[in-house]
Amino acid sequence: MANPLLVFNNKGIYCEQADVYIDAWRPVDKCIVTHGHADHSRWGHKQYITQHNNVPIIKHRLGDIEVSGKDWGETFTINGVTFSLHPAGHIVASSQVRVEYKGEVWVFTGDYKTEDDGIAEPYEPVKCHTFITECTFGLPAFKWVPQAEVFSDINTWWAQNKSEGKTSVLFGYSLGKAQRLLKHLDTSIGKIYTHGAVENMTNVLRENYDFPETTRITREVSKQDIAGHLMVAPPSAHGGTWIRKMVPYVTASASGWMTFRGARRRRAIDRGFVLSDHADWDGLLDSIKATGCEKVITTHGYTDIFSRYLREELGYDARTEKTQYEEENSESSKAESDD
Repeated sequence: MANPLLVFNNKGIYCEQADVYIDAWRPVDKCIVTHGHADHSRWGHKQYITQHNNVPIIKHRLGDIEVSGKDWGETFTINGVTFSLHPAGHIVASSQVRVEYKGEVWVFTGDYKTEDDGIAEPYEPVKCHTFITECTFGLPAFKWVPQAEVFSDINTWWAQNKSEGKTSVLFGYSLGKAQRLLKHLDTSIGKIYTHGAVENMTNVLRENYDFPETTRITREVSKQDIAGHLMVAPPSAHGGTWIRKMVPYVTASASGWMTFRGARRRRAIDRGFVLSDHADWDGLLDSIKATGCEKVITTHGYTDIFSRYLREELGYDARTEKTQYEEENSESSKAESDD
């Protein structure tokens, strides 16, 4: 094509032919939203388009908005450009966006992971000519072990804490990571308590997804009530006064950043479990290969390193683009959002 089908400008990822943005970071007239995390679904757009299971999520977060929901694979055409949404596997209702015009196909992944976590709709490779991929964990050092092993470790940790009379406090982002944790915690060990932010979001999702019973932590819940049980809370709640009623307690974080030595110490937690909602190094490379693409655009992550590897080692036509999502892409801040 003479002109790129999608371009990056100061508002977001833009399709000029359709006059539509994808995951815009500034208010626009029409925006396709890949998923509910705050760095991808911003307030202020006049019209939102997203996967239908994501509609209640972004309404919960953004309030009274004009939004239309689409099924997986459902095509919709705007000024001759055909769009469709396909599972990204990142969190529940997370999408890749396929864009086609005059035989040219581009795919924007949003955020994604390739391991089926048993709750989010599993990642689906989509054939295209140009693939726009995140690379949050685009270094060879990031290679995830199967989640079954991670959850075995988490549940063993919880059981050990309970045997010692301690409460377990497990940190995970209130949308996505928290529900993944809830889905795979062993409730035979004890009860699951939740921070209000986690409980509110989980209740929004219960209509479309299955989770175990949880109990919201309130002032009425005593230290004796929660002793030996497990609490799921967002990382931002760490250090709050509410945690005092858990004493004695043990803390842990479930994050891809736990791969790095020192991450646990910097967060002042007792235990780290490597569990990410993003693709690891192999997942990124396998995904790119599966698309059959010729061109790759890397965004938000180790963009320069990853694109250089794609060019010099694998022969792709690869380049980088900056996005506002990068503001959340560090160990200290990205991990607070959707790691």
